[in-house]
Amino acid sequence: MNRILAEYVWLSPLLALFALVLAALFANFVVKALLLRLFNHFIGLTAYGRDQQIRRHGAIERFANIMPAFVVSTGIGLIPDLPHGVVTIVQNVATAFIILSLALSISATLNIVDTLYHRRPSARLKPIKGYIQVVKIAVYVIATLLIIATLIDKSPIILLSGLGAMAAVLILVFQDTLLSLVAGIQISSTDMVRVGDWIEMPDQNADGNVIEIALHTVKVQNWDKTITTLPIRTLVTDPFKNWRGMQESGGRRIKRSLHLDQTSIRFLDPAEYAKLAQFGMLETYLQNKREELDAWNSKLGEAASFAANRRRSTNIGVFRAYVETYLQRHPGIRQDMTILVRQMVPAADGLPIEIYAFTNTTAWAEYEGIQSDIFDHLYAILPEFDLRIFQNPSGHDLKTLAPSLRRVERGAVAATA
Repeated sequence: MNRILAEYVWLSPLLALFALVLAALFANFVVKALLLRLFNHFIGLTAYGRDQQIRRHGAIERFANIMPAFVVSTGIGLIPDLPHGVVTIVQNVATAFIILSLALSISATLNIVDTLYHRRPSARLKPIKGYIQVVKIAVYVIATLLIIATLIDKSPIILLSGLGAMAAVLILVFQDTLLSLVAGIQISSTDMVRVGDWIEMPDQNADGNVIEIALHTVKVQNWDKTITTLPIRTLVTDPFKNWRGMQESGGRRIKRSLHLDQTSIRFLDPAEYAKLAQFGMLETYLQNKREELDAWNSKLGEAASFAANRRRSTNIGVFRAYVETYLQRHPGIRQDMTILVRQMVPAADGLPIEIYAFTNTTAWAEYEGIQSDIFDHLYAILPEFDLRIFQNPSGHDLKTLAPSLRRVERGAVAATA
């Protein structure tokens, strides 16, 4: 054997390299198995157990990669007859790999921290994903400098000394990152937006719940289940609506109008007054109103004999009182918040009677159900007050008017003849 090694000089270093590779692989297997067993034992003592969501980040696997690289870096110098330049290159590459593995392991550990933090009930109030991304960038920048310094076999201080001259370039390159970081700090410190908030930004086609706040972006899941990704800076520079206040108040606003035909508005005659007085929701109002009107009209003396001088109830006034009482007794309306029934400015589409109130729930489906029930009832009760909803003529209306128009046309023709 010694004669063979003496005859083939290159065989000895080759066998040593093969043995070094085997040793590195063995060290990799042993260390990973040991670390994983210790890690599983440690996790088993916590509330997370064998949490696959934590293990998928691979922090242990990346950290274990340091050992085979360390074995190669140490053992390469023990192999005889290798050129010094080859030994130096292998050691530098192995050291660079160690630095890279350490950086990847730190990054995976930060991912685990972020995962565990987001399981806390209060995590959506103060998201830390943006800060973790900043730390990752710093880790990767430092690792890159150390790797370059190791590969060129120079001190990292030499590279750091040149960063001063490159500061302007770095600021330009990382301009978006710096602006996003500042915006993220502003959003977090002022509590402008949280994960789970419903925000609305029509200019960005965003209307839904915030599902993620990262360093550069904010993800909003719209109500149609699409996802809009916004630059985080837009939440500082552009206006948007946050519905969190409504959700926290426990009441959601109803602000909607009934458009009445103005030609249906008139005074009530005694028979209609007596009929409406039988409505349970109007009994107290009409009794008080009658006393008020009688007291007023009694002061007029003989002038009260002329109808235009007297104060009288109108069908629209009584209807407004009915709607207000109806809202005050409705189980789905919050009584500790504003309740208004008011006339708006008349327009070409009729006289708007606006209902302004708040439901006692903020859930979308329940809110729409309460609002629809209210307006279903109001549309159906309108004929009792001899009021009509304004509506542009439809095909059915024109069809109904057609016979009358034809009679008028025949009469005009007959008169001409």
